[in-house]
Amino acid sequence: MATMISQTVTERTPVDTLDFVKVTEAAALAASRWMGRGERNIADGAAVEKMRDALNQMEIAGRIVIGEGERDEAPMLFIGEELGLGGYAVDIAVDPVEGTNLVANGLPNSIAVMALAERGGLLHAPDSYMQKLAVGPKAAPYVHIDASVADNLEAVANALERPVNDITVVILERPRHSDLIAECREAGARIKLISDGDVDAAIATCIEGTGIHVAMGIGGAPEGVLAAAAIKGLGGGFMGRLKPRSDEEAERARAMGFGDLNRVLTMDDLASGENIAFVATGITDGDLVRGVRFMGNQARTHSILIHSATGAVRFIESVHRLGAKPFRLRS
Repeated sequence: MATMISQTVTERTPVDTLDFVKVTEAAALAASRWMGRGERNIADGAAVEKMRDALNQMEIAGRIVIGEGERDEAPMLFIGEELGLGGYAVDIAVDPVEGTNLVANGLPNSIAVMALAERGGLLHAPDSYMQKLAVGPKAAPYVHIDASVADNLEAVANALERPVNDITVVILERPRHSDLIAECREAGARIKLISDGDVDAAIATCIEGTGIHVAMGIGGAPEGVLAAAAIKGLGGGFMGRLKPRSDEEAERARAMGFGDLNRVLTMDDLASGENIAFVATGITDGDLVRGVRFMGNQARTHSILIHSATGAVRFIESVHRLGAKPFRLRS
């Protein structure tokens, strides 16, 4: 039976979370047409349009808590936007194209991604930076964002029963990470530098066979919430700390209720809901899911669906008939 997000028994039947796979599939298919064409904004806009259309066909009372901007930046999915036909009330975090530069340049690890939870179940994160640490289930009890890089890498190696030089760390390739990269090298770990797309990298630490064991560094705070929503369902570990880039960002974070900007944000701070669903569909091939592949008049997509309440993880491969007549996701 398909996994459901449940509320109280007095409320109407919840939405089948498998329906949300169709939403990220639609976004991924639209964005994939622009792979390698150097048009990041057009690719993003195409995905936004398809994601909004698909969500608006669902029997939900959806509210965007993490999107791509404020109301005056439409047609982006803006924070506070309400979507759906009405029904089950959910908060939604979206990134129609996580890794727009990756799509524009035909590089790996771009995904269409979304998380949803009962109202109040996802942190409304400011558009700021966040220091992040992500690991898989075996290492989760033994690491901490305030520990040294060497101590965390040793803890991960011990938890996985392998030497440090068999541990792979994923880090965004940015000048701000020069010291972090040096410390990882000094500790003897292997490093995979990525240009964009740290949501995919963080989640990959929890999936055996990806060859990724730790994700470290500073990236977007909204992406941290998306990663935490997935990792919660996978049993891994995630910690964050806001790193505002300016006084204005710091002031906005305080206005949103972040009194102590230096406090450690745990996975439950970022994704507190009891029933969280996370879904991502590959746009380009990646460590987590494969990208869209076109085959004559058909296209094939590859998605991951994670549900926190049950711990269920599904990898879903779909074949789409291009040009087929659209149909409603829910009748």
